[in-house]
Amino acid sequence: MTVINSNINTIAFDADDTLWRNEDIFIHAQDEFIKLLLPYHEESYIRSHLAEIQVSNLENFGYGVKGFTLSMIETAIELTEGRVSGSEIHEIIQLAKCMLASPVELLPNIEAVLQELKGKFKLLVITKGDLLDQESKLARSGIADYFDIIEVVSEKTEEAYRQILERHKISTEQFLMVGNSLKSDILPILDLGAQAVHIPYHSTWEHEQVAEDTLSNYPQLQSLEGVNELSDWLKTLK
Repeated sequence: MTVINSNINTIAFDADDTLWRNEDIFIHAQDEFIKLLLPYHEESYIRSHLAEIQVSNLENFGYGVKGFTLSMIETAIELTEGRVSGSEIHEIIQLAKCMLASPVELLPNIEAVLQELKGKFKLLVITKGDLLDQESKLARSGIADYFDIIEVVSEKTEEAYRQILERHKISTEQFLMVGNSLKSDILPILDLGAQAVHIPYHSTWEHEQVAEDTLSNYPQLQSLEGVNELSDWLKTLK
């Protein structure tokens, strides 16, 4: 693992697929949506068209279940040439409600690691998506009290991170970001001059993927359970 500065005093965690499972919920909903439209088109075409609509809608609707739902409805209308029925639209809306009501499943050992870090580091959550949904998941997760600061942003850019650090008077030299997305959690932080640790998730939305061979100089843990490795590694820095 790459060696980083030993004066880290602030650690921020991404939320979805870093603290708890999230992508699995979207994958299941997408599969159910595709089943709904199979009478109209082949699976591969439905899947690729939905992906295109999702990305094109990010600027208007942002990330999260609500934006995803609108993209599913738009895809259904386009791929059926307006023949999608009211009952089928209702099924899509019910899918969204099930997604929003899904239990928050913490990833292995997350709470134990947060217990160990609490009081030794200032702890943040920096996540993107729908504010109401993310606040609800944090409240239901049972781990919100471990964090000193919670930030929900529309997009994780270098400037967004810079504003957060400036607002809370956090030095880039003392800041560490932990997350599963190279695009959102690692690259902007490295560009900012701060430090980041990548904990890969077993699946990543295509829009969040980047070529790993273009990156260097960031630590990467080997698995979701690697959060234990993070804890052990941080002990060597103090």
